[in-house]
Amino acid sequence: MHSHLWGRFLFLERGIIMDNRIYFFDTTLRDGEQTPGVSLQTPEKVEIAQSLVRLGLDVIEAGFPAASEGDFEAVSTIAREVRGCTIAALARSNENDVTKAAEALASAERSRLHVFIATSDIHLEYKLKKTREEVLAIVKHILEFAKGKFDEIEFSAEDASRTDLDYLCRVFEVAIEGGASILNVPDTVGYMTPEEFGNRIRYIKEHTKGIEKAIISVHCHNDLGLANANTLAAIEAGARQVECTMNGLGERAGNVAIEEVVMAIKTRHDHYPFDVHINTPLFTRTSKLVSKLCGVAVSPNKAIVGANAFAHESGIHQHGMLNNPTTYEIMTPASVGAEKTSIVLGKHSGRHAFEDHLVNLGFQLEEERVNELFVQFKALADKKKQVYDEDIYALVMDTMHHEQAFHVVQHDYRSDQNGYVLASIRVLTPSGERMDAAVGDGPVDASFRAIERLVNTPFVLEDFQIRSVTVGKDALGEAVVKVNYNGRRFQGRGVSTDIVKSSVNAYINAVNAIYLAKELEQEFGNQEG
Repeated sequence: MHSHLWGRFLFLERGIIMDNRIYFFDTTLRDGEQTPGVSLQTPEKVEIAQSLVRLGLDVIEAGFPAASEGDFEAVSTIAREVRGCTIAALARSNENDVTKAAEALASAERSRLHVFIATSDIHLEYKLKKTREEVLAIVKHILEFAKGKFDEIEFSAEDASRTDLDYLCRVFEVAIEGGASILNVPDTVGYMTPEEFGNRIRYIKEHTKGIEKAIISVHCHNDLGLANANTLAAIEAGARQVECTMNGLGERAGNVAIEEVVMAIKTRHDHYPFDVHINTPLFTRTSKLVSKLCGVAVSPNKAIVGANAFAHESGIHQHGMLNNPTTYEIMTPASVGAEKTSIVLGKHSGRHAFEDHLVNLGFQLEEERVNELFVQFKALADKKKQVYDEDIYALVMDTMHHEQAFHVVQHDYRSDQNGYVLASIRVLTPSGERMDAAVGDGPVDASFRAIERLVNTPFVLEDFQIRSVTVGKDALGEAVVKVNYNGRRFQGRGVSTDIVKSSVNAYINAVNAIYLAKELEQEFGNQEG
């Protein structure tokens, strides 16, 4: 239970403001689920909610109970099962929505109603068909109706960033009089600039009667790529709650990403001297969970949690990183739960990084030999997007003359009436011809399982991709697999007009890369000894 948060709102009731603490309201399960193509089941929402509690979120918006029976069930289940934070439910400004929210939150450890209505003239005219005075009356009525049904009430003025400022202050005054202790200022369409948004928050603080009794919250969308900048500007201006999502999920271009706001405050604490109670080493793990359950991949160059957030390919950067990580990293991978800094070998890599990688692979070579290999490496890197460990092994030992250890002799598969597939494979191995079979969910899965049984090498499949390399009905399909063996990544490729065949060849080639690395390490060790 976040006793510090509950105390915060008790202080608010007494008119006392604790001014340097930033509270985080996560709406991944509500606004984040509005990302096109995302649809979460109740057990998945509960799993995400529990991970958000571990992360340290103060408030979790579990959903919109009046929207559907599924949403009502999800909010009710989260309210019943998730402990350690405030659970919020969204509602429009009508009695039915508020009643549904109250019913769904009945079992919550601490409940919050998040009630909203549009306030901009464009929304009043074209969506609500209401006058400004009518909206004020609706706000007054709905808050009177909601009073006593929830532990806390948050009021949102939808499209606040395009609402007349003096009218917005009037709306918030009515909300405060009605018992709302959190006033949310959404930049609903991501229209504001940081300077404008900061000034808007200051104006609200200076011109809203009773504002000292409430927390100002902000909810920024990223349509112009300014969500994080706007949020930070609002915090500087006096906002103390941030509504956000994991990975920046949300409608259109998404919401502000919690990981970006938090790490900006922590990394630039000299500029943003605010308290943040978020368990940042869980960011990467939580990001991966949300990505997996929502089915939305995180862009590799996404700030904080992207795969390349701590990856360096430029030779100048790599040289600096190897001498002192602070030359090119303003935060440590460990601070956000990332595994480690990655020195990616590619055409921009320098000799220093190349030699360091050789040492990490176990090769201690004379300078002249390193120089020769570096020339070959640069030539190879010009042809490939990324150079993998097996490529380095091949360069070191001139392994272009080594024959592959495993060859597919025969491969068949057949399906049964239940949809399962039995794949059998005969492979020529260093110890002779062997055959094995396995059952899987499809021909590729079954074939991969059979290969794993046959080679008996403890590697883990990390990635599998198929793409067309030519066009037409006889198009060639390229399969690429990436496997991890003893902490090292190996890659295999296969090309065929038959996708299953190209996949099998790719898997076998990855196995060959592992076998070759083991063989060469032994050979190199014997030479050194």
